[in-house]
Amino acid sequence: MALANHQEATVTVTAVAPVGSQVHADGTTGFIDQAKHPSWWSPDVPPPRLGDRLHAVVLDASRTPPRLSALREDIEIARALRRSGEGGPTPA
Repeated sequence: MALANHQEATVTVTAVAPVGSQVHADGTTGFIDQAKHPSWWSPDVPPPRLGDRLHAVVLDASRTPPRLSALREDIEIARALRRSGEGGPTPA
């Protein structure tokens, strides 16, 4: 299934690199930049590890791979955009 901008999904980390994490979301491979993971901003949050499950939102579905964020702020922005009619599908 193709991902859409502002769509929320539960993702699984499938690879970790210094620049971010590859994730599997709804049958699609995506990418979470290191700055879009909570561990970048808080020393209390552990860095992503292989097999971690995260709640994330699609920031840019047109990129290859699609870019996602696990930051609460980005998820809230996507929800506001969907409520205003500017976003994509509502979360399941």
